[in-house]
Amino acid sequence: MSRNGYYGPYGGMFIPEILYPAFHELQATFTEIQQDAVFWQSYQESLANFSGRPTPLTYAARLTEYFGGPRIYLKREDLNHSGAHKLNNALGQAMLAKRMKKTRIIAETGAGQHGVATAIVAAKFGLHVTVYMGSEDIERQYANVFWMKRFGAEVIPVEAGSRTLKDAINEALRDWASNFETTHYVLGTASGPHPFPALVAFFQSIIGKEAREQILQLEGKLPKRVYACVGGGSNALGVFQAFMPDEAVELIGIEAGGEGPTTGKHAARLAYGQGRIGIAQGYKSFFLQNEDGQMVDTYSIAAGLDYTGVSPVLAHLAEQGRVRIEAATNEEVLQALQLVMVREGIVPALESAHAFAGAFREIQQCSQNDCVIINLSGRGDKDIFTIAEGLGDEGWKAFIQRKNTQYQHACSGDSGKA
Repeated sequence: MSRNGYYGPYGGMFIPEILYPAFHELQATFTEIQQDAVFWQSYQESLANFSGRPTPLTYAARLTEYFGGPRIYLKREDLNHSGAHKLNNALGQAMLAKRMKKTRIIAETGAGQHGVATAIVAAKFGLHVTVYMGSEDIERQYANVFWMKRFGAEVIPVEAGSRTLKDAINEALRDWASNFETTHYVLGTASGPHPFPALVAFFQSIIGKEAREQILQLEGKLPKRVYACVGGGSNALGVFQAFMPDEAVELIGIEAGGEGPTTGKHAARLAYGQGRIGIAQGYKSFFLQNEDGQMVDTYSIAAGLDYTGVSPVLAHLAEQGRVRIEAATNEEVLQALQLVMVREGIVPALESAHAFAGAFREIQQCSQNDCVIINLSGRGDKDIFTIAEGLGDEGWKAFIQRKNTQYQHACSGDSGKA
């Protein structure tokens, strides 16, 4: 799929000269492990013994009954240790860092799930770890900040720009430029300079490989459609790759529609047709930017989808028509989340709830003889305060305020009363 780091016209490696040694080392090591069956076997064994893979493909019987259409299956990445698909990549890149004899890893995080996963693998492998996180996201996801620190991570708030994911990536790249001899940057999504899109997609491909085998065992045929949410693109590419050669399987990515296409408060680069081709953060893709090429603020109820760019791999696949990109609004997402909870007893992450919202909106387009897969990329424990606020539950407001204060005291080591 990749031609010297390009996917059609997208991708590339636009980096400062000081980072060339780090990227060349990473490229060489990535090439080695792709050809090393022992490494992949060791990686799979670590996932099985540490993360609990394979994750199940769960038949959603009551959702299927509710819609009266195709049989609905959920790929349960929420059951990974750490609660999301992010551990697949973090574990693989930690093993890569050890192979390169690095003693420190750094990461960016939005919703905090990648930060938690990186902190977990750093503890497992005895690596020093620093996580950059926008201060806006810290406020929204303070529970994950608490866990990162408990695992031994240094969490650095980023106050620049919109104080969200793109700004955290910028700070992580600056750190890496100064410390690449001892440090590996565990980029969390399938974006950024080459080889990161391919590298992250490689480790996340375990999702689709399992799902394809599981659906064939359960149904004896491939699904009509596969749905996944799209922020940077890691979980979507993870589940899509195994089905890519099967043209009869439609692949649908759901972006963060926020408050709608006309509001300016969303993170839909492709679905709303408002993304512009540009070069930022080391790669060429679609970004939400103004006519002068300056990145504009993005917005989503889901911190993990609140990103200005999109994977160059997905940009190319969307342009080719192999992947269809849609968007779901915050309102649709909250409705879908509540439906999954009351019908299946599962709490999806707000990010994953975008995939449910997109699937539910068009589920009647499939027949009862079809089946569909929704990638449940993470669980929603981390989102409890945001969900309560989004649903307007008055009884939660004082509790939310008190708990956030308690988390902040706990993370700062202050035992003050909330």
